[in-house]
Amino acid sequence: MRLVFAGTPEVAVPALEALLESRHEVVAVVTRPDAPAGRGRRLVASPVAERAAEAGIEILRPAKPRDPEFLARLTEIAPDCCPVVAYGALLPKVALEIPARGWVNLHFSLLPAWRGAAPVQHAVLAGDDITGACTFEIEQGLDSGPVYGMVTDEIRPTDTSGDLLDRLSRSGARLLVATMDGIADGSLAPRPQSPEGVSLAPKLGVEDARVDFTAPALRVDRVVRGCTPAPGAWTTFRGERLKLAPVRLRAGDNALAPGEIAVEKKAVRVGTGSHAVELTLVQPQGKRMMAATDWARGAHPEPGETLGTN
Repeated sequence: MRLVFAGTPEVAVPALEALLESRHEVVAVVTRPDAPAGRGRRLVASPVAERAAEAGIEILRPAKPRDPEFLARLTEIAPDCCPVVAYGALLPKVALEIPARGWVNLHFSLLPAWRGAAPVQHAVLAGDDITGACTFEIEQGLDSGPVYGMVTDEIRPTDTSGDLLDRLSRSGARLLVATMDGIADGSLAPRPQSPEGVSLAPKLGVEDARVDFTAPALRVDRVVRGCTPAPGAWTTFRGERLKLAPVRLRAGDNALAPGEIAVEKKAVRVGTGSHAVELTLVQPQGKRMMAATDWARGAHPEPGETLGTN
């Protein structure tokens, strides 16, 4: 089939790579416009645009996918199907009607669970044991279209959302190619999603990533892992933000009050609503990520001093 691939961030690149190596022809990509990045805030192309440029593929960067120029060009290209991975913009009905076999999205959850922009983060936050990826036909509703296929993956006790998303991007890439194959040869038809078990996964903001040490240790652990690497778990110390890497659980260690810091020779413990957790890496405001013990040697927390109280 002639394909136009839509995607933007690094997580979409494995799928593009897999399609480029498949028996299908990727004739163009659709991606978000170049965006300012870095300290100089210079315009930088998306990871998908960079890979497409390397492959010599036409790149479409509409400000909005309803732009007449974009719709006209997509109509001229006349793709059979448009596979999508994390494109980052809502597709209007007029765009959905252009490819003969529709737009097929690779979504990183087991639909109808976790519809929305942050399915992997919410799966970790919720303490799910199993998640996965699925391909579905895009319609006007939020991730509500009929499903072509899915793969599953176990959420490991130490998985961050970044770890999990990396694995799903690779297994999902293989699933997307298999879906394109099945659509092309007529062996695959989508099935409606169940109306039961629907859950939503809206984008996480900075406040969602603030760690509440009055919560049980398991919740603290899930928040930090679910918000790593983005939007980045954090707390405060002496009025300044302190970014947190995944913590270690200290079962049965409940001698500290929520947020209370205990500095030992080889560990820094913090109390929670149940038992203490051990900090691994932290990043003080304006500084690099460092071992929690190194931070404590420089910050010198006083006995009884706490995290997250201001």
